[in-house]
Amino acid sequence: MELSEAQAFVDSHRDVEETELFGITELCRDFGITLRALRFYEDKGLLSPRRINGARVYTRRDRARITLILRAKAIGSPLSEIKRYLDLYGNQGEGRMQQLQYVIDRTAKEIADLERKRAQIDVTLAELRVINESCHGHLAERMKAVK
Repeated sequence: MELSEAQAFVDSHRDVEETELFGITELCRDFGITLRALRFYEDKGLLSPRRINGARVYTRRDRARITLILRAKAIGSPLSEIKRYLDLYGNQGEGRMQQLQYVIDRTAKEIADLERKRAQIDVTLAELRVINESCHGHLAERMKAVK
């Protein structure tokens, strides 16, 4: 089935009152990702699109999951953690509180790690500035001696 035929097929099976469906090319375009990336997320268990006559169709829930996947990736979360977070949600959102607690715990840990790294960077910068200024001073002294 060609992409245009697949999209036409998806469009013909939309039931706006029940659920809105999206084709794979539509999602790739909307999110700026490749077909390969979307299939990779499926292979990793992050997405489970429906199949209608062999064509992948995605729901609003799938769109929300893609948004969360891309947002989590942007802040450096590994796919294993993203999957764990998404799996906490459950079928009807019954795990929302667990998701929120997971995010609170995870972000607190990341904030602490980044603050520790920033403190180490500040110490290193201070030391480098001392070395740099010292070398400038020694160079200036040697240049005066040469004149």
